[in-house]
Amino acid sequence: MPTALIIGASRGIGREFALQYRAAGWRVIATARTEAGQTELRALGCEPLPLDVNNINDCAGLGWLLDDEKIDVAVLNAGVFGPRTASLASPQEDHFDEVMHTNVLAAMRLLPIVLPLVENAAGKLAVISSSMGSIASRSDPQAWLYRASKAALNSVLKDISLAAKKSTCIAFHPGWVKTEMGGAGAEIDVQESVAGMRATLASLARSDNGKFIDYQGAAIAW
Repeated sequence: MPTALIIGASRGIGREFALQYRAAGWRVIATARTEAGQTELRALGCEPLPLDVNNINDCAGLGWLLDDEKIDVAVLNAGVFGPRTASLASPQEDHFDEVMHTNVLAAMRLLPIVLPLVENAAGKLAVISSSMGSIASRSDPQAWLYRASKAALNSVLKDISLAAKKSTCIAFHPGWVKTEMGGAGAEIDVQESVAGMRATLASLARSDNGKFIDYQGAAIAW
């Protein structure tokens, strides 16, 4: 039975990943920050683990809890949007810290722990990024703190891919998805987004390592 690790699975895209992999017969290890979230994941048939990605002890503890696991697919989904600025408004320090710690520092703490587990299975590792993190295709400065954090996350993923010897590591743009973050006016529902990402992950070859792609597998400019 293949194993999926979903980091940040209590809602939205992460929860849907857990649901779909369980429905496909996978063993799913899924993290949530709260006890309520862990209880819900257990009810879905997942193996829940406690994790606040902004707690360094939780991040270190995840490595201990997952020691010697073989992870076929790992998805780092945890993230926040931050202030929805329409202009170049200087971010408040607490907003900057929250977004950068959650979207970037957490990845730099967790991915070096998770990568060896994915390497054990010659598996796939994905971070949930955004096309808003693309520098080449950027056309406006809206939500520039979030954009900066996703561009930084892409950089982290690229470095992780360079350390990978057997696994395939990619950054995903999941589409504009109808979640709490994406809003009700988004283009696609979460089921379509996750189904597309799962199919794309399954089709990836080792030669795709280090790519930035959308949920359907199309390349996105860095």
